[in-house]
Amino acid sequence: MMARPRREPTGLGLRPRPGGLGGRLRALLGRDGVAESTWDQLEEALIAADVGAETTLSVIAATQARVGASPTGETVRAALAEEIRLRLDRVGCGNFELGPAPAVILVVGVNGSGKTTTIAKLAARLVREGHSVVLAAADTFRAAAIEQLRLWGDQVGVPVIAQRPGADPGAVAFDAVATAESRGIDVVIVDTAGRLQNKTQLMAELAKIRRVIERRQRGQPRHVLLVLDATTGQNGLSQAEAFSREAGVTGIVLTKLDGTSKGGVAVAIADRLELPILFAGVGEELDSLAPFDPEAYVEWLLAA
Repeated sequence: MMARPRREPTGLGLRPRPGGLGGRLRALLGRDGVAESTWDQLEEALIAADVGAETTLSVIAATQARVGASPTGETVRAALAEEIRLRLDRVGCGNFELGPAPAVILVVGVNGSGKTTTIAKLAARLVREGHSVVLAAADTFRAAAIEQLRLWGDQVGVPVIAQRPGADPGAVAFDAVATAESRGIDVVIVDTAGRLQNKTQLMAELAKIRRVIERRQRGQPRHVLLVLDATTGQNGLSQAEAFSREAGVTGIVLTKLDGTSKGGVAVAIADRLELPILFAGVGEELDSLAPFDPEAYVEWLLAA
């Protein structure tokens, strides 16, 4: 049997995975003309890739308008890629700026999304770029969370502001911002307790933390980043909706993108919620948090 050619990684460091959207597109879109039934199958393929029903219908309609009355597989594929890219570019995916110091980044998400690890990766990236960073252990619900953040702080080489387990998370965030002001630190990254989007009291706590930061520093937090596990599919969209209402999410970090053959939820989030995907988690190492590149993402999503 002939060996399969080695798949090269995209600009995000991702290799196409078997069973993904690209493979289905290759089977659907030959070099000949595109039949009417092909559009229905293409719709099914996009929904199966977690693009979501509403966004899929919008993308398909726009793709049909682009290719006109006599489409080929090649023109449909190119138009589909362009329509997805437009939706990502329109909301500024990949555009991450810190602004004036100290810039405060509030990080939120559900349990198991990779939130605390993402904070460590983001801190390491900012340090490599020459920024000074302080971490705030505002996940005071679990003592282990405080210790975990301290261990990451030691590994990255940045200070961690913490109080006792059960302390007021807003007070921890306040202290971290005050510390950054007094020491001239560029960035404050605030960890928060993982919580389900349907827990009203815990979600309200996020809004309180944000208000505390705003009172201390006008215009802050600069970013409220929601960490989403790409393997959760369309559940990630409902998480983004809920966290946006309570915490004013400004951008998404999509983790475990290397662990799914789907990954289309990024398109749904950008299209439906108008939230930019700012970073992608593509591995376990400290340097495996990549700025989200729409061009590379589309290439990966549609690759066979």
